[in-house]
Amino acid sequence: MCSIIGYNGQLFVAPLLVDSLKRMEYRGYDSVGIATINNGKILLKKGVGKVLEVDGTLDLKSMKGFTGIGHTRWATHGGVTEINAHPHYCCTDSIAIAHNGIIENHRELKEELIDLGHVFKSDTDSEVIAHLLENYYNDQKNLKKSVMKTCSRLKGAYAFVAAFEDGTICGSRYNEPLIIGTVDTGNFLSSDILGFIEFTDKAIFLDNRDIVILDSNTYQIYDSDGKNVDRTATQVAWELAAIDKGKYSHHTLKEIHEQPKALEKVGISSLDKIEEFCKVLSKSKTVFLTGSGTSYHCALIAKHLLSNFGKIHAETLMSSEFQYTLAGVDNSSVLLAFSQSGETADVLHAVKAAKQMGAKILSIVNVSTSSLARISDSFLVTSCGPEVGVAATKSFTTQLSLVYMIADRLCNGCLGFSANRSLVIDAICEVLDSEKEFCGIAEKIHPARDIYVLGRSIHYPIALEGALKIKELSYIHAEGIAAGELKHGPLALIDRDSYVIILNPSDSTSDRNIASAHEIKARGATIIGISDLPNEVYDIFIKIPKIPSIECGAIYPIIEVIPLQILAYYLSLVRNIDPDYPRNLAKSVTVM
Repeated sequence: MCSIIGYNGQLFVAPLLVDSLKRMEYRGYDSVGIATINNGKILLKKGVGKVLEVDGTLDLKSMKGFTGIGHTRWATHGGVTEINAHPHYCCTDSIAIAHNGIIENHRELKEELIDLGHVFKSDTDSEVIAHLLENYYNDQKNLKKSVMKTCSRLKGAYAFVAAFEDGTICGSRYNEPLIIGTVDTGNFLSSDILGFIEFTDKAIFLDNRDIVILDSNTYQIYDSDGKNVDRTATQVAWELAAIDKGKYSHHTLKEIHEQPKALEKVGISSLDKIEEFCKVLSKSKTVFLTGSGTSYHCALIAKHLLSNFGKIHAETLMSSEFQYTLAGVDNSSVLLAFSQSGETADVLHAVKAAKQMGAKILSIVNVSTSSLARISDSFLVTSCGPEVGVAATKSFTTQLSLVYMIADRLCNGCLGFSANRSLVIDAICEVLDSEKEFCGIAEKIHPARDIYVLGRSIHYPIALEGALKIKELSYIHAEGIAAGELKHGPLALIDRDSYVIILNPSDSTSDRNIASAHEIKARGATIIGISDLPNEVYDIFIKIPKIPSIECGAIYPIIEVIPLQILAYYLSLVRNIDPDYPRNLAKSVTVM
């Protein structure tokens, strides 16, 4: 959601904070601000827009000092305005805070503080933290006790950093990430390791309700009772080079093209863990699969593969709906959760609920140090590197690859993915080599009011995923439809202004899909076929390679999603939209 950063040390802090916020901007980019401490005063500058835009307007790098905090925002409470941008001052400007999360009881806290004489400037829920800290610090003159008391009053999810005019930085978290980065030149507090990875790969992950106080040389961690606690440092493996766009115009395009290399290595070093996963799954009475957005689409494919190839009873539930369907979850169940960031609030909530019911927790994540990985009984890592573009691409195909490996192991190789992985990668490379054709297709269809994506059986989740990508990146209304449901309502929407993409590789579903395509074309719609074989019903044909040695059509989803990703990317370009930062969206949705 939002990104927060704090630093206390020996380096000039303003340019350091700005660079850190640039690396974390995928978490939110409505507005940005920093606060620095110099000569006992907190100087604060902020504005609406992305980091580069605000940096150029407000000249943030001119701010002096060696201690400071920063924030990029994804708005929840209050509009996208300069006054609602973080950091927020307290009344006397002696404390400034940056916050990620939602304070559920902010209204009652605000009313209480107003009665005590506090004056609020913003419409955010976050500003109450600054005023609570000021209120308790004025009473007690003890920073640790003030933070403890403040945290005890907060309901909801939060991670915050606070800068005090004496040069001290403190922070705390509950159900939102907050990480210490330690270096010889000072200490960092960040919502993401990308905030400090340029300086150190040593990270300390705070537990829920931990409180940390930083100065330039040391840090102290306390639990909610104020007792000193030790948290083990973790060495994180995260390639900073992968954050750079390199030769590509956008992170999204770079990440689409990184998929072949990511698929080459995914799971290779985790064969023992995959074996462990298979043992747990095969012994369970029911496997529940959950995720949000793109990860939910992966869960849908996982259900198909586990049911049809692993002969395992599997049920798929959206993470946001999981809490309403707990009746069947017990100690004979397994919950397999999918999340790229491992910090998605709905997913974590579902996992905690299932854990309370006695279920065993497995997860597939891209961040081995994430909250989801740490609360799972066992987890697999996609290891695809940082994914900066908001729209999931390589994280989806690497998740899917691990699911294929699990299903292949459960059915003793009958799926054919593990034995033919190189052929699958070659097929993806062939689609990527034809990328330029998609610009012309996007030019033809970009005026579309509606785009429908049809798929049957295991291809239906890819229809959902393709529609999601088009919505995210181009802002065109797109809908994924199960092809067999066409006559049960969706056909009423089809007219001469409609564009219909049909996922139609040569398998048991293809003949019926061609029949559906003729029905659609009779209503005047433009048909775009994604298939290994041409057909006269297609107005536009997007070719995907056929893999002769693999008879199983279940492997096509990992190939057919690639043209949908590329098409969505080029639709964004012809519609003058930044594909890396689609409006109103953030990479990691850490609030419910």
